[in-house]
Amino acid sequence: QVQLVESGGGLVQAGGSLRLSCAASGLTFSDYTLGWFRQPPGKEREFVAAISWTGSYIYYAESVKGRFTISRENAKGTLYLQMNSLKPEDTALYYCAAGAWRFNVRAMSAPSYTHWGQGTQVTVSS
Repeated sequence: QVQLVESGGGLVQAGGSLRLSCAASGLTFSDYTLGWFRQPPGKEREFVAAISWTGSYIYYAESVKGRFTISRENAKGTLYLQMNSLKPEDTALYYCAAGAWRFNVRAMSAPSYTHWGQGTQVTVSS
């Protein structure tokens, strides 16, 4: 069956960096639009970034634009999120998600995705 496994979360000081990874199995990775979402404590899940099959098209949430970079390695079946200049408000449980459809505006909507990882915690201290 399809599995998405996130890693790379942790505790970091404000201004620091982390790189999240999401390893996929049980699917033809290059056929999937991929996204990162996050859920801050006590809040709803929110969109962070999404990337098309080949990496040619990308969306970012305004709150992370210029600080976060999404990328993928189809040969390795892995999705990444490089997070720089982290802020306390970036503290959240981060999820990767996969959807077998052509990249479009729905990539920013969580219900569009059919497969989810279990999440990795990112905590940014001030």
